[in-house]
Amino acid sequence: MSLQSHDHLLSIAQKAALEAGNMLKEAFGTSFRIDSKEGRHNLVTEYDHRAEDMIISCIHSAFPDHIFLAEESGSTGAPADTIRWIIDPLDGTVNFAHSIPIFCVSIAAEQSGKLLCGVIYAPMTSELFTGTHGGGAYLNGQALSVSTTDNLEDAILVTGFPYNAWENPQNCIDHFSRFVRMGLPVRRLGSAALDLAYLAAGRFDGYWEVSLNAWDVAAGKLLLQEAGGMITQYDGSPHNLYNGTMLATNGRIHKAMSKILTEQVS
Repeated sequence: MSLQSHDHLLSIAQKAALEAGNMLKEAFGTSFRIDSKEGRHNLVTEYDHRAEDMIISCIHSAFPDHIFLAEESGSTGAPADTIRWIIDPLDGTVNFAHSIPIFCVSIAAEQSGKLLCGVIYAPMTSELFTGTHGGGAYLNGQALSVSTTDNLEDAILVTGFPYNAWENPQNCIDHFSRFVRMGLPVRRLGSAALDLAYLAAGRFDGYWEVSLNAWDVAAGKLLLQEAGGMITQYDGSPHNLYNGTMLATNGRIHKAMSKILTEQVS
């Protein structure tokens, strides 16, 4: 698929993200239905569903043969070599439900295991992060590049916790404690997609998390790679969009973070 075709995919993804994001912005702070999914504080609102329906409808109108993997409605078919859209209609639902203005729409297109384009739209700040495979990453049209922080001691990090964090899966609480005990500032936005977008923009230097889903990170992964960053599993092995841990950095502090994340917890 040519870069021009990637750009066509991106234009539709942008249209879908902007439409859904602007609807979320209008709904923010109003009264709406909130339900619970499996896991403590794992919420879903009526606007998760509305935004997802809007996004799928927009993309399906342009590409009727494409398939989807979306957070609320699941998968519409086996990928094979068909382009599949990976969608999180509202990443940061808990924030949205509590009138905290940190959430986004995340949309990516994938084909045969390769991410083709990605869009993350944060409606409350009007920030549109976009990228295509081989075409770079951008924020509202301005090219993005990861930070130049060389030493972990000088870094600002970001992370998130799974809904079963009290069980300390894959030592997530221990890892958080280790970085904090180093005196490092560690942020917790509540949106994996925005964590990666901010990392691509050089606002953060490193990010790690467990128990992520493809829709949480697909668009952000492409953006970060196009901005010059690095993404692997904790041990440095290739990152799997559908399984495993995620370590994402500016590349310069990757080995230092990997060392801490793979050390035996006493």
